[in-house]
Amino acid sequence: MSTPEMRLYQRACLVVATEGLSGLYRRIIRKWPFNKPATARDSNNANADAVLLDNAKKDYQQLVDSFAKRSAKYGDLSRYYWYHTIDLGDGLVTPGDYDYRQSLPHFQFPEDMRGMNVLDVGSATGFFAFEFEKRGANVISVELPSIAEWDMPFGDDKEQTLRALMAYHQVHTLQELHHVHLDGPFQFCRKILQSKVQRCYSTIYDLSPETLGTDSFDLIFVGDLLLHTFSPFKALCTLAPLCRGTLVITHPLPLVEQHLPVMLYVGGEERYPGLDNRTWFLPNKSCFEAMLKRLGFKSITVKGNNAGILRREWIFYNGAIIHAVKQ
Repeated sequence: MSTPEMRLYQRACLVVATEGLSGLYRRIIRKWPFNKPATARDSNNANADAVLLDNAKKDYQQLVDSFAKRSAKYGDLSRYYWYHTIDLGDGLVTPGDYDYRQSLPHFQFPEDMRGMNVLDVGSATGFFAFEFEKRGANVISVELPSIAEWDMPFGDDKEQTLRALMAYHQVHTLQELHHVHLDGPFQFCRKILQSKVQRCYSTIYDLSPETLGTDSFDLIFVGDLLLHTFSPFKALCTLAPLCRGTLVITHPLPLVEQHLPVMLYVGGEERYPGLDNRTWFLPNKSCFEAMLKRLGFKSITVKGNNAGILRREWIFYNGAIIHAVKQ
């Protein structure tokens, strides 16, 4: 029997199949339940959106040109993937797809983090790890030991995704792919910043006091990672015992029934060429609350939203910033 939830799921799958995941996100954002940032987007004016995107493209190109010029003395970095925009000093700024510098206050991290042990899970280029260190924290940055460890279906589905990514980066091995996509950019920034952030190579499911060398953390940050996991609840089960303070999660929330704990599958029925094919589940707010309370967190609050423009895709993104506190 067809239900409203099933019809919503079918429409979502149709959008993914015809417009890609970015199309689904655009549709979600248009009906976003949180307060939007005070920008021209609030007017729902297509011309204003176009102006914002045009300015963003110009700024990004200037950033790319400036980085290429200023980083030339460090060798060929042209194949590196910069997930984050990071100011490395002396005018050297990485041309990241995500620039969180202006939206950082929305995350409501403590200004003074001296003496805190902090875990940054899914750290990528390391913007948040370096920011926590700047505020005085002792930081461990977690990333995968290999891109083959991404949660992807088995067989040809997984192989096609890896081959497409290697072709994009013009590399021939998984080791090279891991270096140019994840570890090389982080290590470059770490060296320039003279950072003491530790790097731990592990899947989120395998994190433990033994792998991390620390049994608990005052703050754990998980930025837009859970949507790429096959088992968000299992991932949270792994993190909960490690957190003695606050778990901060950023994640897009689907516009589905908010009074029931619902997790929307958006992985599609088949692999779609041209997409990253690694987004699987979108839990709604009630689902996050139920999972986190089951794991011992007493207070779960949506502090605000993380919004901006995804560079190179040139779409608006918007996600919830969730704080879960043990005591």
